[in-house]
Amino acid sequence: MNFKRRDVLKAAVAGALAAGLPAARGQASGNLRFGLAMPLTGSQSAYGKDQVTAAQWAVDAINAKGGVQGRKLEMIVLDTQADAQVGIAAVNRLISVEKVPVFITAWSAVVKAVAPIANREKVLELSVGANSPDIANLGDYVFTTFPLADVDVNAVARFAHQKLGKKTAAVLYINNDTGVEAAKVYKEAFEKAGGKVVAYEAYDPKATDYSGMLLKVRASNPEMVHVHGLITDIPQVIAQMRQLGLQQRVSTYAAGYNPQIIKQLGPAAEGLIVTSLAPGVEKPEVKAYVERWQKEQGRVPNGLPYTQYLHDAPILVSHLFDWVLRQKLPITGENMRRALLAIRRFELPLVGTIEVNETHRVAKPVNLLTVEKGAFVPLATVN
Repeated sequence: MNFKRRDVLKAAVAGALAAGLPAARGQASGNLRFGLAMPLTGSQSAYGKDQVTAAQWAVDAINAKGGVQGRKLEMIVLDTQADAQVGIAAVNRLISVEKVPVFITAWSAVVKAVAPIANREKVLELSVGANSPDIANLGDYVFTTFPLADVDVNAVARFAHQKLGKKTAAVLYINNDTGVEAAKVYKEAFEKAGGKVVAYEAYDPKATDYSGMLLKVRASNPEMVHVHGLITDIPQVIAQMRQLGLQQRVSTYAAGYNPQIIKQLGPAAEGLIVTSLAPGVEKPEVKAYVERWQKEQGRVPNGLPYTQYLHDAPILVSHLFDWVLRQKLPITGENMRRALLAIRRFELPLVGTIEVNETHRVAKPVNLLTVEKGAFVPLATVN
């Protein structure tokens, strides 16, 4: 920001304050700005960068068609490193400096950490990709457009007992906001279905040696093992399992739906079960989307289902802006929230129907995939 622009901004803020109006969050003219807070650096950046790319493709497509009522959509991207404190700094900037009325973020620890800011400032927070079930209870201004763990983890747990016939299971989970609540969901669902969890072990997010935990699992001799961690640790846990002679079938959630896991694990990945909460390439729009990745990036995206949701998130946001403009209301967080609950049902190109309501939850069919001969193949769909 140069000197002149900085002075103009200060003058505008001062004028708004003098008039008793919110300082520029009303976006009365110019581009329609929203925030995207994602990990661009750190251990989760491979996921975060691909999600940002997907979102930018959608913004570009919207603007190429004339924007929203003739106004361009502008996405302000800031790095969270998938870290709660860095996320707080990013969201404070998006709200206090960039004056966005709505922002998108992910990773459960970040979503939870920034929720009090969104509620206090009455700015709409959209969680797109985090899975901790208690995200549904973070306040009036925090909504998810992505199904939480009580959807897909529940489904994979029931499938293990009811369809695979597994009577006992071990649950291994990362001891943070991503793992703790989701592990509880698996245990409760598996035992409610009639199975028994014989080992329930947490590991430190910074751990690299899981042998102590895995020896306990070996002693309990489960028929199934569910691992709920992050993309960086899931393959390490599975690799060390195999090294210790644990050959049980493994399940995880959508974070495991990544070709990099198969590359890292090789034959050790065979039989792995993962979830996907988005349509696959049988949907023409998804097929074209994956082909674009192959053409422009030379690969499929890291975490394909997540990138589908991130691609569609700016489209959803554009519908919110459109509703507010048509109602001739100021573009504020309060009115973006009103728009979300007024529209409720969104038909989106890559993920299909998203229906939002006062429960702050989203329900979608759960696609289960498994690794066969070094590739993910469909296993089942659970409604």
